[in-house]
Amino acid sequence: MAKSSNQKLKLMYLARILQEKTDMEHGLSMHEIIAELERYDIKAERKSIYDDIEALNLLGMDVEKETAGGKTVYYLASRTFELPELKLLVDAVQSSRFITRKKSEALIRKIEGLASVHEAKKLNRNVHVANRIKTMNESIYYTVDYIHSAIYQGKQITFQYFKWNEKGEKALRREGKVYKVSPWALTWDDENYYLVAFDSEAGIIKHYRVDKMVKLAVADEKREGEEHFRNFDMALYSKKTFGMYSGRDENVTLRCKNQMADPIIDRFGQDVLMRPVAGEEAFDVTVKVAVSPVFLTWVMNFGGDIKITSPDYVIEQQIELAEKTLEQYK
Repeated sequence: MAKSSNQKLKLMYLARILQEKTDMEHGLSMHEIIAELERYDIKAERKSIYDDIEALNLLGMDVEKETAGGKTVYYLASRTFELPELKLLVDAVQSSRFITRKKSEALIRKIEGLASVHEAKKLNRNVHVANRIKTMNESIYYTVDYIHSAIYQGKQITFQYFKWNEKGEKALRREGKVYKVSPWALTWDDENYYLVAFDSEAGIIKHYRVDKMVKLAVADEKREGEEHFRNFDMALYSKKTFGMYSGRDENVTLRCKNQMADPIIDRFGQDVLMRPVAGEEAFDVTVKVAVSPVFLTWVMNFGGDIKITSPDYVIEQQIELAEKTLEQYK
């Protein structure tokens, strides 16, 4: 009997069957493996499959056999990604606001393909994307790709930047003026993707919501601002910039009740110095932050449990914001 054209691909199809159909809890007997190969129009004998499994192990696959109840099965014992790691990837995709629902579903299907069909069912039970608030900007993936290309090439980029108006429409900022900046990093903060770049015109580091950038292009000019990013610490930048809202950098002292240690460490890290206040169940902490309405609102969220004690101009801004808020309810 003539061999089928697929016969020469037997080793590849055997690898696919083991990857798709088996895991540590689900194996295939030799009879089942032969039947699976026949689905691809491949005829095989037991001895040749033993040799193929040995070859796959030599190539780096971890194929093992197990005998129980008089039945011997073969299975893929380990993979590049373990099931808990795949669950983390699925969770990251489904919880991300900047990934559209359509793209989320496509990415999750690809992640499921890294597991066996049995493990994929466990991943599928964890997927809940239908009711999440997702961006509608499908072009964000191309925008991110352009930015990565510009960073790799050491080039500046140009784009227009928009905000939403009261009609729910896109309104270009600065009357549609084209922005030109030097991209240095991308960061994910508060479920949004941001570009961190150097603005040569202003001479400072700025950040931009990637999903609000349109008509982005890589410019011919070389990237600038290297001296500002030579010792740049992205973690520190994110820690002091509340909600990625720009403001004047300032060392602010907060007086916190002892039960506020948890949110303080969550926000500013374990290395923050908390100084006990004599005679009170409280501590003082001095942190460097970008003073902005978002930071002031964060402090207000804790009522009287966290209070700004210096500098004076920040205290005044806090009082002004509180008075404006109260005025809305009078």
